[in-house]
Amino acid sequence: MRSLTNIYVFTCAFAFTLGNNIQPTVEKEFIANYSSSLLTNVPKNIPVHTQVLDLSHNRISRLSSSEFMYLSDLQVLNLSHNLIRVFDFSVFIFNKNLEYLDLSHNNILEIFCLTLTYLRHLDLSFNKFTALHICQEFGNMFHLEYLGLSATMIRRSDFRYIKHLQLHTVFLTLANFSLYEPWSLTVLNTRNLHIDFAADENFSFPLLYDGMSTSENLKIVNLRYSLSYKYFPSPPLMLPEKIKTRALVLDTVDLQWAIILQIFLLIWYSPVEHLTVRNLTFWGPLDELSEYDFLPLLSSLEQLISLDGSMKALTLEHVHNKVYYFNQEILYRQFSEMNIANLTIYDAYMPHMLCPNRTSSFQYLNFSHNALTDALFKSCGTLMDLKLLILQKNKFERLSKVSFMTSHMKSLKYLDMSSNLLRHDGAEVQCQWAESLTELDLSSNQLADAVFECLPVNVKKLSLRNNQISNVPKGVAELKSLEELNLASNRLADLPGCSDFTSLQFLNVEMNSILTPSAEFFQSCPRVRELQAGHNPFKCSCELQDFIGVVRRSGGRLFGWPVAYVCEYPEGLRGTELKDFHLSRLACNTTLLLVTALLLTLLLVAAVAFLCIYLDVPWYVRMTWQWTQTKRRAWHDSPGEEGTMLQFHAFISYSERDSLWVKNELMPNLEKGEGCVQLCQHERNFIPGKSIVENIINCIEKSYKSIFVLSPNFVQSEWCHYELYFAHHKLFSENSNSLILILLEPIPPYLIPARYHKLKALMAKRTYLEWPKERSKRALFWANLRAAISINLPKSHEANEEESDVTSTANI
Repeated sequence: MRSLTNIYVFTCAFAFTLGNNIQPTVEKEFIANYSSSLLTNVPKNIPVHTQVLDLSHNRISRLSSSEFMYLSDLQVLNLSHNLIRVFDFSVFIFNKNLEYLDLSHNNILEIFCLTLTYLRHLDLSFNKFTALHICQEFGNMFHLEYLGLSATMIRRSDFRYIKHLQLHTVFLTLANFSLYEPWSLTVLNTRNLHIDFAADENFSFPLLYDGMSTSENLKIVNLRYSLSYKYFPSPPLMLPEKIKTRALVLDTVDLQWAIILQIFLLIWYSPVEHLTVRNLTFWGPLDELSEYDFLPLLSSLEQLISLDGSMKALTLEHVHNKVYYFNQEILYRQFSEMNIANLTIYDAYMPHMLCPNRTSSFQYLNFSHNALTDALFKSCGTLMDLKLLILQKNKFERLSKVSFMTSHMKSLKYLDMSSNLLRHDGAEVQCQWAESLTELDLSSNQLADAVFECLPVNVKKLSLRNNQISNVPKGVAELKSLEELNLASNRLADLPGCSDFTSLQFLNVEMNSILTPSAEFFQSCPRVRELQAGHNPFKCSCELQDFIGVVRRSGGRLFGWPVAYVCEYPEGLRGTELKDFHLSRLACNTTLLLVTALLLTLLLVAAVAFLCIYLDVPWYVRMTWQWTQTKRRAWHDSPGEEGTMLQFHAFISYSERDSLWVKNELMPNLEKGEGCVQLCQHERNFIPGKSIVENIINCIEKSYKSIFVLSPNFVQSEWCHYELYFAHHKLFSENSNSLILILLEPIPPYLIPARYHKLKALMAKRTYLEWPKERSKRALFWANLRAAISINLPKSHEANEEESDVTSTANI
């Protein structure tokens, strides 16, 4: 249980060392973060069960045991970047579980010690100590692994209390350094030693010599020496035999060139296997060295680079040269002839590197961020063991020349040519790559579609990211071994096929110009396990719908789905994830859409035709046309008349088969006797020469009422239907009550044709007179009929003239 707690605690502690503001990302009852809160004292409201407490970057100057006595579970405490001047370890007498204590970056001048049994990490670096305050109580902290200290001087006796401890790391910050007694550091028993020297002071080189005799891993920051080479303290002659360091890191080095050579000689003869020098500045002038001093030094250097030594890897990063007059070829020759496996020269403004004169032991070369050109390693056949070559961020221009450079590297497996100026066109000579090359990075260059004519045939991983490729031509390059292809940030308009890449498993085409990726991709590329096609300007249309359907069935082979796949077009769908975009099958199938539209049109036409036939629409259209033509002719024949004069009380509409009843019963009873009714009958009132329809319309319009004698014979008569239609039209056009229905005989509903829907409506809504069979009821029938058509007709112009003449004669 305690081991798990330690893992948790030191995870939090590691977070403290990386950043000042620690966010409580774990359970809040265990972590209390008060960093950067402008505190001058320890808060009193810290939760009792706090295990991790961060009080860094405040203004706390004093501590007391009462502030921590109730925090019995406290394991990690960060008090760095405060204003503490005096520190007493007894403050934590009640915190038995404290394992991590950071007091760095304070103003501590004096400490009072107490053994903290479980303390594993103690950092007192970057304080104001004059001497190393290593108390006797430190020797009882047997769990201590990390110890950070600061001082202005170091004596042999300073480490006597902790020399028996098996420390993992010792970190020393030395500002205003004034004294170092030789062999002081060698007392330490630590695996890692980190010395941070003052940036503006001359380095004490015995620290370097003793540090290399103390720990396996040594790091020194701010290695500067402004004095002349003649004052440089040479290393002891027996030092190489005592050196324990295997990995040496020198950060921020500012030395004269001759001193650098001297240190390099020391390291080369030592057991150091990995040397890293960062932020290196070397300067001259070399003429300060006498020929007696410099020539032996140079001769020794030229000899050692060809000898087998312990050195395996040399890394030079951010190199600045202030030596203006020296033969650079000597320097390049020294590097090229080194008998080591790994060489890195990064950001050194290096324009060239020589080919080794003999078969080289280089297996890894990294010359990134320099000024190398196509002339590098031209016709160089001595790099037979080279496996990895990194040349990114240089000034290479021709891909074909790069291919010829590698053709002699028989063991080359990985080549990084990213961020150069590489181009290739079809007019260039055929490329020739190393057959062993399996990984090639050509990203961030100026390569177009023709690059596929110049690729190694056995490549397995190929990156062409951020170029100018708009299409992957078919049949140009058969890369049967290619498994990973990166074409992100190019100009592709569709997914490439796999006809030339039969082994392709991973494809990246993110950030291209793909609107509607082909739905046939997974079918043509059955071995592809992962496709990255996100962040393209997808056009959400029917064409894309097929691709989305394939993706849903692909079983998670689309990387970044669904977040990275968003509609860009059309404007109304911008921002919609493809997984939420749906179109019906009908909308996306043109043939199905046309067939459906045709079927619906045919159904509509059939329905309209059926309704027209069922409702006799053509008949009504024809009647409406005839009525309109009749009205037009009447208007042209008598344009001066303001309206039609009523001449009849009623127009009789009947079937010819019912004419006997009309002539023998209806007309005699209405036209004779008191209050005779003037009836309009077709046999006597139709005007010869006019059409039947025109006569019907004229008679209806000149009659106040229209009497329809209904019977089974009526509904079988076409002309009765005409008369009913025109009378019904007058009923609505003049808003009059002009229809009188007489039911001569009962009409069964099934006998009424469908086109007589108006008759059905009239019989359903209007009162009609039924001809009685009993004679006793007929008197009432005639009385009701006369009452229905009772009206005084207006006198015509001729009648008025006759009446005037009669009146005049009487007066005479």
